[in-house]
Amino acid sequence: MATSDALRYTRIPLTHGSGAIPAVGFGTLIPDPVATRQATKTALEVGFRHLDCAERYRNEDAVGDAMQSAFKAGAIRRGDIFVTTKLWNTNHRPERVRPAFDASCRRLQVDYVDCYLIHTPFAFQPGDEQDPRDERGKVIYDSGVTLAETWQALERLVDDGRCRSIGLSDVTLEKVREIVAVARIKPAAVQVESHPYLPEWDLLEFCREHGIVLLAFAALGHGLDPKLVDDPVITDIAGRVHKTPAQVALAWAVQRGTAFLTTSTKPEYIRQNFAISTLPEDAMREIREDIRTNVRFNAVVASGVPGFIPRAG
Repeated sequence: MATSDALRYTRIPLTHGSGAIPAVGFGTLIPDPVATRQATKTALEVGFRHLDCAERYRNEDAVGDAMQSAFKAGAIRRGDIFVTTKLWNTNHRPERVRPAFDASCRRLQVDYVDCYLIHTPFAFQPGDEQDPRDERGKVIYDSGVTLAETWQALERLVDDGRCRSIGLSDVTLEKVREIVAVARIKPAAVQVESHPYLPEWDLLEFCREHGIVLLAFAALGHGLDPKLVDDPVITDIAGRVHKTPAQVALAWAVQRGTAFLTTSTKPEYIRQNFAISTLPEDAMREIREDIRTNVRFNAVVASGVPGFIPRAG
């Protein structure tokens, strides 16, 4: 087992891609570009080496600025950072995939991306409007493209060398099975909401069988009610191991073999979220067996509309 201080530096080798993904990741879903730039800069200074981005977040340029600032300071090189970004729903048609990927690279100011994910398995009407709606306010979906066709376009990005691995996001186990069955290049990672209130054990087992990394977003429940960090099982363990409840939940994520993402604009929380330590086995068992709450905070898997991203702006 890793020593307590080593847990935060865990890297998971990619079976279906090159390199290894840092298990401790920083999510960049932060609405304000100035806050994004500062939080990303702080995350890199603290020790985060995985940045999770997306075209849909509309702040890739701010993340790119923060990375360039770190590179110029000389402490970090591009090869030290694992950069993930995502193809948005309006760009699922194969002819739109490469231009969308190239645009993300330009905004992020990188020559390559370590992992490129299909943001959701739902195709929206192609175009510049990221949230296309009809006159009744309903999402306009695109029935002219299949998920498999979009996946094949991502495979071609890997063939060209500027995309080192590809994966899926906001998907159900059924959708992951569907792609694994037809893929020439298998998903390297699958990003889904997961935390002690939504452990996704079946999906994790499937991912293990197929050499896929499960990457957990909303690893702390996104601060929504019921609050994961107030759960008595978590708080009791936190008191025993002298860590915060958040650190307990994040350590649990790494120790069970997943990678996680956490987001904050507060330097104190960014530091704490990185400073995780190995939990004793009895704590891991308690989290699995004694927590009875089961809740999904983000309904994106049912509609393709992210619950944490405001429609406006």
